[in-house]
Amino acid sequence: MVSSQTSAQKPAGDSAAPVSASGAAGLVITVAEVLERKGAGVHSVAPSATVYEALELMASKDVGALIVLEGRELKGIFSERDYARRLILLGKASKDTPVGSVMSSKVVCVQPERTMDECMALMTDKHIRHLPVESGGRVIGVISIGDVVKAVISTQRFVIEQLEHYIAGV
Repeated sequence: MVSSQTSAQKPAGDSAAPVSASGAAGLVITVAEVLERKGAGVHSVAPSATVYEALELMASKDVGALIVLEGRELKGIFSERDYARRLILLGKASKDTPVGSVMSSKVVCVQPERTMDECMALMTDKHIRHLPVESGGRVIGVISIGDVVKAVISTQRFVIEQLEHYIAGV
């Protein structure tokens, strides 16, 4: 079973200042804010889906990982890295191999109130590129390393603009 649940994606902001959880411009960006901007959604497959089906969904959605759900229960995550290391290098066939046999079953998740700095530290420490976001016992979205990088750039851009205004006396 292959599925995809997404909400409409929000247009990418240009040089807008990062917004804190309180709604004020600031330096702390939370997971919830990133999901709100990019559009929360979960692309998922069942453990019984074939790797080929998962790869088709990943290609059509232009994502590097899928959440593996059995019903609403998180069973794992399947990424391009899993495909390369646990399928290709072992000579397995993608049309005959279930996702459940090659997915990463030890999944590190975050809550919506976590900050991007905390996510970056966690991703660096655990050597992972995707963090499922859980709330109320279910997966509500995924934060990628790309999302973290965008948030860091946004924060740095904001700080630079503020410093330029301060130096110019504006």
